[in-house]
Amino acid sequence: MQHIPFDLELYRRQMHSLIGGRPDEQVFWDALNFATEAHDDQWRKSGDAYILHPCSVANILAAEMDILHPEILAAALLHDTVEDVEEVTGEVVGQKFGQYVQAIVEGCTKVTQSSGDKQSHYKRVHRKIFSGAALRPEVMLVKLADRLHNLRTLKAMPKRKQQKIADETLDIYAPLATVFGLFNMKREMYNLALTYKFPKQWVKLDVHINNLKQAAAPKEIIETLRLKARETLPETKVDLRVKELWAYYDHNNRILLQQIDFPYEILIVVNDSHACYQALGVVNQTFRPIPRTIRDFIANPKPTGYQGLHARAIIKGQRYLFKIRTEDMARRAQRGLFRNWSSKNRKQGRFIHEIKELFDVIGSDVSVSYRDVIAASGKKEIYTYTPKGDLICLPLHSTVLDFAFRVHTDVGHSCMGAMVGNIRRSAGHILKDGDMVRIIRSAKPLQFDPDILDLCKVPRTRAELSKGFRGRRRQVARDVGYSTLSQEMKRYGIPLDFLKSFEMQQIYNFFSLKDADELYEHIGDGRLRLPEIINRFRHEFHLENLKVVPQGEEYNTIELTTLDPVTIKLSSCCKPLPTEKNNCALLTRERLSIHRKTCRRLEEIKFLREDAVNIVWKTLETPIKKPQSIHILEAKRQRIMMITGVAPVEMIISELSVVSSKPTKTPAWELNFEVPNLAILNNVLKHFEKSGIRFEFEFDY
Repeated sequence: MQHIPFDLELYRRQMHSLIGGRPDEQVFWDALNFATEAHDDQWRKSGDAYILHPCSVANILAAEMDILHPEILAAALLHDTVEDVEEVTGEVVGQKFGQYVQAIVEGCTKVTQSSGDKQSHYKRVHRKIFSGAALRPEVMLVKLADRLHNLRTLKAMPKRKQQKIADETLDIYAPLATVFGLFNMKREMYNLALTYKFPKQWVKLDVHINNLKQAAAPKEIIETLRLKARETLPETKVDLRVKELWAYYDHNNRILLQQIDFPYEILIVVNDSHACYQALGVVNQTFRPIPRTIRDFIANPKPTGYQGLHARAIIKGQRYLFKIRTEDMARRAQRGLFRNWSSKNRKQGRFIHEIKELFDVIGSDVSVSYRDVIAASGKKEIYTYTPKGDLICLPLHSTVLDFAFRVHTDVGHSCMGAMVGNIRRSAGHILKDGDMVRIIRSAKPLQFDPDILDLCKVPRTRAELSKGFRGRRRQVARDVGYSTLSQEMKRYGIPLDFLKSFEMQQIYNFFSLKDADELYEHIGDGRLRLPEIINRFRHEFHLENLKVVPQGEEYNTIELTTLDPVTIKLSSCCKPLPTEKNNCALLTRERLSIHRKTCRRLEEIKFLREDAVNIVWKTLETPIKKPQSIHILEAKRQRIMMITGVAPVEMIISELSVVSSKPTKTPAWELNFEVPNLAILNNVLKHFEKSGIRFEFEFDY
């Protein structure tokens, strides 16, 4: 392989033209010298000197993203040193260049030691980067520039690596460029990644795009607009942009579309905001706009800070999008809002706070798919309003609950639903652009169903819901852990008073736990097994003559008063009923996995006695929140009326309907009803069993 040296002096001149004269620029030049020495005699697959890459990343930040803060640029130069140069550590970077630069470099550094499969490793790598970006968004700015340069030089990599980087870019980095408002970067990332993702399809599509560029009709429109604009706005610039490959990517279905609704954008640049509205008048008078499609992002900027006026028109059967902006608006639209920005500044705008929230969720919460959250955050926005007229900007397909949490965290936690216009809607109702929303609140915080998490698009909403779900799981795990440990101690003849003794601190320390609550929680969710705890009791309390418990002895028993789907899972393999007495549960990190003791699947799972518990519900104290259904296989109308007429009075019947497809004297029926608790449900089921009627029932929780 031929080695291609890097022209360091030319690079110095280029960067001096961008940041020269700044009072704090020396840190950049020191970092350049350090990185050059650290990466000496390292070469890329293309044959280029490795220093080309970090230097290019810093140049992309400065020249293409307007990020001119010397410390951020220094971190870009150093972002691979800790990972690729053995003698360079985060501490070394901190000592030479300060804690701020160290924090960015360490945030960019991948996880080097990891166990498990490759997929799990990649997830850990990404979550580490996201966690770093939650504290310092500069981390992701550097990673975005890093990814863009890697895409530009991807030809030298093997095809397998090209596909992996293309997929990762389409799922993570290109949508994140959109979130940051870096639209030039977004377009180039999509264009480059799609050529590697779809090597045959993009060639055909490129021919289609080139044909659009050669079409005469759009050029006539440009000339017409230029002539019209000269009359009132002589300095107006009018240009045509044909949308490229990026616009044809269907993110939901992961395919390239053959055509799109608005392949043309007409860009109109004027001197000031007032002229933008004058230019909109010229457009509307020249080409009739599509009704209700004019968007004013000057009065109502996007969360990224994007400003401009949008109008759409159909001209000779072709759809066109007009974008009207000033030079400054156009520059910020392409390069973002990060000129002279740093997270070292104490005051950060709402946009930065929302970015930090996004990375906090996807970096710390393993229960959510970071790809789904990023995809939702990178989609188009909708504009909704409070009753007072305050604007709430949300990702497309956001829910009432997203709106509530965007207003205030307390409002979200107490959101029962909303009045959208004059219609009452549920918390999971999907909002549309222009909706006026009045949140309906409960007096106390609510416990939301876990299904709603999949509907929500705003990172703060998902974070708060996940936090609530974890709290509910922890409380049940602690109760289960205390109950099972107490029973196990009795089995071995260990006094329960030991749980309050001073020696317990030694047990907590041994297992790296803070206190008793954490001990019980780890037992209740299966992270700590009872034999390990009993052995520590034997050691700490000198219990040499501890009673021996037979291995086949019955499970410990726990009593529950909850049917919360966040904390329990009724297994689909055997469909256990909580009204029955023959249920047991496996202790798992996520939820208690409930099975019938006769379940065949349970027999196949290898587990020990201490990994499972008997489950008994306190039926009177266990509320049932969801409506239930009984499916009656066949019965005459008179018999159904008689049986339901003498059913328990607490059973509230909401609907009784025939579900047979053909007329018959003994059709099948569906009976929908509500009951307050498990005790009443048990009475209802016994009533139908005694009636002798054939029916099926599956508990909904």
